[in-house]
Amino acid sequence: MEIARNAPRLTAREAGLVACRNCARVWTPDHDRCERCGSRLMSRDAGSIQRVWAWWIAGMTCYIPANIYPMLVTDTLTHESASTIVGGAVEIANHGSYGIAAIILIASVLIPVGKFIAIAFLAVTARRGSGVPPEKRQHLYEIVEFIGRWSMIDVFVVAILSALVQLSSVASIHPGPAALTFALSVIFTMLSAQSFDSRLIWDKARARRIAARHKKDD
Repeated sequence: MEIARNAPRLTAREAGLVACRNCARVWTPDHDRCERCGSRLMSRDAGSIQRVWAWWIAGMTCYIPANIYPMLVTDTLTHESASTIVGGAVEIANHGSYGIAAIILIASVLIPVGKFIAIAFLAVTARRGSGVPPEKRQHLYEIVEFIGRWSMIDVFVVAILSALVQLSSVASIHPGPAALTFALSVIFTMLSAQSFDSRLIWDKARARRIAARHKKDD
């Protein structure tokens, strides 16, 4: 019983099967597409890491000007004012709306930066391995993929304000150049996360366990 409990379990790949990345249904190799959801089947995505880094670099390139240039531009009869993401949050906090300012900073600064770090960590450890258990890295990947869409909160706010606050010659609000680069940065990081083949996490971890077991037996 002890031997059976400690025996390594076969993965779908080792059993000669292919698992669908979308619905997790397992099929034999003679299937090109999943009959449940229609997704294309492949044992491993050979170009996954390359695409992850390509989208990651594109997202980082767009994120830098998104924090330098104005996100929101307000025109009135007397003057024109422009606010960056951080500057706008600080201004909102100065007016006493600390909760809204915190939401903007979390959604527009902490979450995007955290996503960049998490995606880079997953891509590096998928190739080199890590002491972090694969279960935790899998959970990290699922969190990154889930919260990606919520980083668009600044773009949504700017779009709503631009549509509502249009008072002809009195005042007007329109998006600044950072709105486009920030939206592109969010889209690119979402594509980067979706390009990552999370099965690579388990392959590397399993290879390390097998190597350690063989070394112990020797």
